[in-house]
Amino acid sequence: MMECRSIPQTLSGLPVDSVYGPPDNGEGAGRYESQIGDPGHFPFTRGISVGGYRSKLWTMRQFCGHGTAGQTNRRLKYLLHHGETGLSVAFDLPTLMGIDSDDRQAEGEVGKEGVAIDTLRDFEILFDGIELKNVSTSMTINLPAVTLFSMYLKIAEKQGAPWNRIRGTCQTDILKEFIAQNEYLYPPEPSIRLVCDLIAFAADNVPRYFPVSISGYHIREAGASAVEELAFTLANGREYVRRMAGRGYDPDRVARHLSFFFDIHNYFFEEIAKLRAGRRLWAKFMKDEAGAKRETSWLLPMHCQTAGVSLTAQQPLNNIVRTTYQAMAAVLGGTQSLHTNSYDEALCLPTEEAVRTALRTQQIIAHESGLADTVDPFGGSYYLERLTDQMEDEAMKIIREIESMGGIVPALNRGYFHRRIAESAYRYEVEMAEGKRRVAGVNAYAVDVKRPKILKISSNVERSQKASLTRVKKERDQAKAAEALERLRQAASDDKTNVIPFVLEAVSAYASVGEITRAFQDVFGTYRMTQ
Repeated sequence: MMECRSIPQTLSGLPVDSVYGPPDNGEGAGRYESQIGDPGHFPFTRGISVGGYRSKLWTMRQFCGHGTAGQTNRRLKYLLHHGETGLSVAFDLPTLMGIDSDDRQAEGEVGKEGVAIDTLRDFEILFDGIELKNVSTSMTINLPAVTLFSMYLKIAEKQGAPWNRIRGTCQTDILKEFIAQNEYLYPPEPSIRLVCDLIAFAADNVPRYFPVSISGYHIREAGASAVEELAFTLANGREYVRRMAGRGYDPDRVARHLSFFFDIHNYFFEEIAKLRAGRRLWAKFMKDEAGAKRETSWLLPMHCQTAGVSLTAQQPLNNIVRTTYQAMAAVLGGTQSLHTNSYDEALCLPTEEAVRTALRTQQIIAHESGLADTVDPFGGSYYLERLTDQMEDEAMKIIREIESMGGIVPALNRGYFHRRIAESAYRYEVEMAEGKRRVAGVNAYAVDVKRPKILKISSNVERSQKASLTRVKKERDQAKAAEALERLRQAASDDKTNVIPFVLEAVSAYASVGEITRAFQDVFGTYRMTQ
């Protein structure tokens, strides 16, 4: 006898009917037609461009970073050689926290989860032989984002690449750190100020650059549902737009510098619907609430990454299948940029074989599957359109709930986000434990298999990085570095001053990531979440 599935719902708990048909002939039908629209036009349900991938394929990025800048430089070149079309740099935990490699807090973590970056010298090595004017680079950095962004611009200068040619993305989204990832240091208000300073500087000086990637990925990885990921991400985006408006920046001027980053999890149709609903919600906000006048300002450009939390250490080759259909969902949902996880990432940083397989997954989808041949091929599906509507409605309920509390920061202070994410994560784990959700190789079909070879980071990396930092600090102009850091403190003390020019001065003097972070900390203080 065939077994019946026991959970007729998505991972977010949205009900799934056994069959879907056309909408009714009343109000529902009208909404159905107006909400779908045409590709490249408001409300952008079907994508942000008329031609979809027939006009331009998505940018293929592989998150890359381990050990020293030299080791990561070699991996970046390896990926470009194998057809990657955009770089994506991962930084180690000390760098993410604004800590130098010789800090006692960094012990045992240097180069382990990403590349170690201490000074501009490391960036000189990291991008040696890579022309920044010809490649788009994404940097997953938040707390010290202004520092790494400034280093990137200085490398462009050293290469003779004008800032108006530089393309890429800096994550910078500190609100999601307070909500989910917890890699923050300063209190929320000065932290948000740094984000807005970077957005303003890019809007004025680096026109082709996305200075912030408003990220739902880490929110989802922390345990949020797809609906919560979408709602929290768009709520954060709304907050940044409103903050920039408070600085006198017209939404049409800001919009082109905002990008978004979503997690693509296991429930195939829900993830497609999430991306479609996200574009629609954002377009309505920018047009009807923010007051942006240009149609291009209503767009939601996005990067997607397959779900790291869905990867299993058990039977790791199963992860190739998971990553493949997650990547297909991202493509069918209309992403502009995509990272596919490597099958061994539940065990280690990706080996060359694993990362090449992940990249080939994107290339096979792009060139062999036919998914790129037509825009929004599932558009008009009774099920998908209904699910898109449900995603939009449920996400909007959460956004209104956040706004009823006074916005993001008051909701943070009340512990709202942590509480909701914890409840969703707990519910998922209970369903796993009870067998209501099956994961092949974990709580179903489990067998012992031989584990693949893993990438090990030598302890020599930490010693090498410390020695390099010592040399840089010894050889630099100490007075120049000290003066630049003091001017940075003074700039940070005046909330009307944009700090980016002063950070540029500090990194040029080879001040370290940790020194710049402490300069801000001297002014802003340290935040301790009480909820």
